[in-house]
Amino acid sequence: MKETGVRNGAFGADKFGFRNLAEVFWNLGTAPLYEHALRNNEAELTADGALCAETGVFTGRSPKDKFTVRDANTDGMMWWAGNQSITPEQFQVLHEDFIRHAEGMTLFAQDLYGGADPKFHIKVRVYTELAWHSLFIRTLLRRPEAAELAGFTPELTIVDLPSFRADPKRHGVRSENVVAIDFTRKIVLIGGSQYAGEMKKSVFTTLNYYLPAQGVMPMHCSANVGPEGDSAIFFGLSGTGKTTLSADPARTLIGDDEHGWGPDGIFNFEGGCYAKTIKLSQEAEPAIYDASMRFGAVLENVVIDPTTRKPDFDDGSKTENTRSAYPLDFIPNASKTGRAGQPRNVVMLAADAFGVLPPIARLNPAQAMYHFLSGYTAKVAGTERGLGSEPQPEFSACFGAPFLPRDPAEYGQMLRELIAKHNVDCWLVNTGWTGGKYGVGSRMPIKVTRALLSAALDGSLRSVKFRADPYFGFAVPTSLPGVPSDILDPAGTWADKAEFDKTARALVGMFQKNFAKFENHVDAEVLAAAPEVKLAAE
Repeated sequence: MKETGVRNGAFGADKFGFRNLAEVFWNLGTAPLYEHALRNNEAELTADGALCAETGVFTGRSPKDKFTVRDANTDGMMWWAGNQSITPEQFQVLHEDFIRHAEGMTLFAQDLYGGADPKFHIKVRVYTELAWHSLFIRTLLRRPEAAELAGFTPELTIVDLPSFRADPKRHGVRSENVVAIDFTRKIVLIGGSQYAGEMKKSVFTTLNYYLPAQGVMPMHCSANVGPEGDSAIFFGLSGTGKTTLSADPARTLIGDDEHGWGPDGIFNFEGGCYAKTIKLSQEAEPAIYDASMRFGAVLENVVIDPTTRKPDFDDGSKTENTRSAYPLDFIPNASKTGRAGQPRNVVMLAADAFGVLPPIARLNPAQAMYHFLSGYTAKVAGTERGLGSEPQPEFSACFGAPFLPRDPAEYGQMLRELIAKHNVDCWLVNTGWTGGKYGVGSRMPIKVTRALLSAALDGSLRSVKFRADPYFGFAVPTSLPGVPSDILDPAGTWADKAEFDKTARALVGMFQKNFAKFENHVDAEVLAAAPEVKLAAE
């Protein structure tokens, strides 16, 4: 087969089993990948130089189509309640069919790192059918120095072939779309979907599996660091402000999505950002907007004006999950190392559409573990099919259940111990609604959220007076200069106090019902951190 580009000649595509390929392009840079993508009609060019691609039927991840090989190594290690399994024999058949399907193809290969800390990173080789996928993963992971490529030997291999169609009966999967992971052989096979995010999340899942045994807690979070080296972690599900709030011009951005917390501090798993762009504006999010409007950015499912070739970030007709992938150095104040010291603050973000949670609350280590395992936010009515007219709670363990190979309690206990060991302040921040639930109240003002976060991160919030929330038990500040006092007490912002009490009790019940599955995996102190409706009656 013809192989072009810088690579380890002793460990080429044949070592993985590929045969009769038309060509393999190795470690191409941005410009040639643009050329291949445009020549192959995979994407279009925007007026500002970004590459814009459509992902077809799948405009997001498909967690129901993700499977892990269950073998002697994974059987007692995996959290099977949250993961689907296939047998080693089924994976072997799938692997052979991938190899057969690739015959005659031109593939693009990238040799990359997952992890900015060389003591804990994983060497990743990614083969893609599409040139824009190669550019995407090259952007999102960390690139070795050019001199390292000639000796690069992968520890994890990902094969992404969107044109492959799985056979549920033959391969033991659910549909034609598949993400299959074999942790023993360190292989990931992705077929049937053009959604590029499946690749990056497969690396994250792999690091989630291996790093805890090395004393590193993998986290679905963004992170930044202040001028005095005071790093902060931001947990949160999609839509809670994880990317937006970590992109603070007064602080250095470490990363927007995936990090590890180890003996020396925190480190980014990635070399790029993957930001949601629906309703993106230069006024509200200038750094993300500017990064998305230049050569080297990869846009997904963004509507482009056919005449001006300008992106319309307000148009969600293809999907609400429009995205922009860009290198970290497109953000002016991004860290060059992707590393920082031990965090001083941990922030958990929740977009509470019920309007019950305060704009900020301080958590002790047991409460932090409880809310980390809960992983709460709320889906707003009308944004997804079948939600009806009322908000719906979303609980995702550790703010990333689809990416957890191990039991969530293991990650929760690591977080609790790290918070206690390093005397870290932990905060729960509501970026959702105030003055009533969705449809009645209004969205929490971003200025209030930023002011409270700034006070938390600079330490000044530590010294204010706190009250105990009568529903959730955590500590809530009663006042802060520059922030309206009434907004700090959610009940006070509602016109109908009886309706607030009813809604708050209902939300407490949702938390309790969700946490029942963890009750046998945590100690009495964490159980005591659970919200109690009876407190509201006192």
